[in-house]
Amino acid sequence: MSGCATRPPASSFDQPVSHAMPQSTSTPLGAALAAPEAAHPGQSGFRVLSSGTEALQMRIALARAATKTLDMQYYIANEDTTGKLLLAAALYAADHGVRVRMLVDDLNFKDLDDVMASLNTHPNIEIRVFNPFGSAQGSLYQRTENFFTQIGSFTRRMHNKAMIADNELAIVGGRNLGDEYFSASPTLQFRDIDVLAAGPITAKISTSFDEYWNDSSAYPLRALNKQTFDPKQLDETRDALRAHWHQNADPYDAKPLNATPLASQIQKDELGLTWAPAEFNADSPAKVRLPEDQYQSPVIARIAELVNEAQQEVLITSPYFVPHDAGVKALAGLTARGVKVKVLTNSLAATDAVAVQAGYSPYRDPLLRAGVELYEFKPVQEQGSRTGMFGSQSRASLHAKTLVFDRKTLVIGSMNLDPRSAHLNTELGLVIHSAPLAEQVATLFDRVTGPQSSYHVTLADPSRFFFRGPETPYHLVWTDEEDGHTVTYDVDPNAGFYRNVLTGLFLFLPVDDQL
Repeated sequence: MSGCATRPPASSFDQPVSHAMPQSTSTPLGAALAAPEAAHPGQSGFRVLSSGTEALQMRIALARAATKTLDMQYYIANEDTTGKLLLAAALYAADHGVRVRMLVDDLNFKDLDDVMASLNTHPNIEIRVFNPFGSAQGSLYQRTENFFTQIGSFTRRMHNKAMIADNELAIVGGRNLGDEYFSASPTLQFRDIDVLAAGPITAKISTSFDEYWNDSSAYPLRALNKQTFDPKQLDETRDALRAHWHQNADPYDAKPLNATPLASQIQKDELGLTWAPAEFNADSPAKVRLPEDQYQSPVIARIAELVNEAQQEVLITSPYFVPHDAGVKALAGLTARGVKVKVLTNSLAATDAVAVQAGYSPYRDPLLRAGVELYEFKPVQEQGSRTGMFGSQSRASLHAKTLVFDRKTLVIGSMNLDPRSAHLNTELGLVIHSAPLAEQVATLFDRVTGPQSSYHVTLADPSRFFFRGPETPYHLVWTDEEDGHTVTYDVDPNAGFYRNVLTGLFLFLPVDDQL
């Protein structure tokens, strides 16, 4: 077992060290940003990407805009319809001389996926896998064995999400690469938010990417994947991706942002950038590689500071929300001094992680008693509210991770407010000091917490019960709007018998620190 639980460091393989190019390097994006950067010294430009189609378009536009380097770091990267559109854009960049680096966490990476393995043979493309626990093995049995013998490593994942072009433009936020994140899945729609960042802050995002890329936990795909590819197969992959692009780019609305190059849009002030001071925080990859009990995530620590500094209002969006007693105490401290606190998370019916919902459910009562307002995202949204091509047929689930403080400061990144983000996974986050951007996300929050999109969770009226002691848990009430009428529920609505039972079972399991 000890033999299975160890592996040589990535430096034992052919893992050349590489870094982002300096921002002083001459590129069309750098030239276009020179004037607005000079007009806004010490600030960076931002644009919130709130719809799935816009987020897909911007990523493809970023790949098309790169002339020197393109870096991608993701927890999940699927070879589905939109995934192949993005890989086609990355291949286009590589074919035009752009160095492409792609770092994917192993937990959701299928090392036998033909497209990425084939692209990895391109001289300008390199793919690495972070913290692999079974990719090098040749069978499901061996991979499963690794799960049990490397459980400490398995539970610690790289959750960061970033895409960077020429060290000048970057996209960070909650979205992974997959149809469900870009309004393109017929069965599941993750409601998410990213932000496009331009200018000086991008260098800090690139520095974090380099730290992970060159870490001893980032394994070259060539060292893990046993497939062999010849140049002819790369040509076949290129032809297949081109055919996929011609067939799917228009139906999935992937092309509009490419009508005008991003550099030209920046020069003409057409990209919609808002310039503001900003901070970037990210965990070190050592959080996974060399875990310490006393480790404090700089992402979560900065959020805690902003929470303590809030004066009027805190709006929290976290799909997985497990505050524990310390979080309840912190939010109760806010409400005690008159700060309005609202939390939006998934309902049991909408979540894709029932175990996390079980971890969250015991804290609803004390949060509500403390004066925190709770909203839970509904699994089925109002007709016409979805921007994707599949209308309202698929199930919706919240995936955005944002905080708004006093409608002046916006936090957006990959982190959930749960123990996993704080102690196990690595995360990144932007703090943007901009009233216009904070107000934009606050307006989205106000809309999504309305009765058409979310249940409002409250405490039941005590007068409904014959006896209630001071420590007796309150019953909860979920308020919904259906067909124009107000409807209330006394149990998690529309979750079904199976999910309610499963939630109860998870409450008895000692997995609280893994949620």
